[in-house]
Amino acid sequence: MQLPDRWIAHLDMDAFYASVELLRYPQLKGEAVVIGGRRADAPRQLEDGRWEYARLRNYTGRGVVTTSTYAARDLGVFSAMGLMKAALRAPDAILLPADFDSYRKYSRLFKAAVAEVAPVIEDRGIDEIYIDLTDVPGVRDTVGHDPLGGVKAVAREIKNSVGRATGLTCSIGVTPNKLLSKIASELEKPDGITVLTMDDLPTRIWPLAVRKINGIGPKAGEKLVKLGLHTVGDIAAADPAWLVEQFGESYGQWLHNASHGRDSRPVVTHSEPVSVSRETTFERDLHAVHDKALLGQIMDELCERLAQDLARKRYAGKTVGIKLRFEGFVTVTRDQTLKTPVATAADIRRAVGLCLKRVSFDKRLRLMGVRVGNLVHASELAAAPAASPTAVLGQAPARENLPLF
Repeated sequence: MQLPDRWIAHLDMDAFYASVELLRYPQLKGEAVVIGGRRADAPRQLEDGRWEYARLRNYTGRGVVTTSTYAARDLGVFSAMGLMKAALRAPDAILLPADFDSYRKYSRLFKAAVAEVAPVIEDRGIDEIYIDLTDVPGVRDTVGHDPLGGVKAVAREIKNSVGRATGLTCSIGVTPNKLLSKIASELEKPDGITVLTMDDLPTRIWPLAVRKINGIGPKAGEKLVKLGLHTVGDIAAADPAWLVEQFGESYGQWLHNASHGRDSRPVVTHSEPVSVSRETTFERDLHAVHDKALLGQIMDELCERLAQDLARKRYAGKTVGIKLRFEGFVTVTRDQTLKTPVATAADIRRAVGLCLKRVSFDKRLRLMGVRVGNLVHASELAAAPAASPTAVLGQAPARENLPLF
């Protein structure tokens, strides 16, 4: 066995949102639980001490599953599935509202716990990270007669550290690169450790379905299957020139390299966000005139929450955009570029008003979102004089004079 020059880990928290909720409601451990309900779906403790839970069968609306416990997944309920569809598969499943403040808290806790063992971390979202273990002490030690004993021990130490800090489990894949580690972290879920070298490609990676490679989406996956390539090994065995002919120079060459486990991407310890956004899907379609007050309230709340996100991340932005989805799934976006970066709810709301003026509201609305892009860090604004709303937005009308919401 030839050991790699790099050891890269991918850590994925197990059913993260659902697991955080089970810390709050440990009596639900082992039950089919779905996260994605409304605040009204929160459990109630009765006078006799028993708990009353919302059941999926009683849900009506357009909400989607944020995540589900493994027991619910066994019943066919998965993330991004409509809750009404999920109710047909698991009507007795317990429905809980999402609590993103708690999820962010536990996200910070588990990442801090990992950093104590291995500080070179690439943040990939609220529940997953890449970790460069290459220079972590002990990672190349042989334990007994196992040359992988050291890297396994480090992975186990990371898992134990996460467990102590959060009470939650995670799954870790450790391989020579990010592409393989992403795949490996899924192989022994939940609460697993998978360590692979390039020697394991034929037995552990090539038998997998093509969609197991991160970067092969639904359309590419469907085309590969139509071409007779069902597994990663099928792609690896294909002529590289034929792959380029079928998928183009860049993607065809990437498919060849990915199927052979080649990936030289480094672990990136810091990256600046491109934009920050908030959006919500309505329980029923809303009319721009008849539901004007409600739409205005929802947009106010979105702008307020977005301003809080910007303040927490210490950003401001020069571009404010809206996203509107109408009945029939027609999506419209509009952007407003400003003279000076904004970060307050009031300034974001004024820019939103300018965007709304450029939309024709001839259908009912089902989704509304707001985004701030073209970001700058707060430290870059420290020396800049504060701008008035008029200076920021030109001749932006006051909120009460806006024609919509």
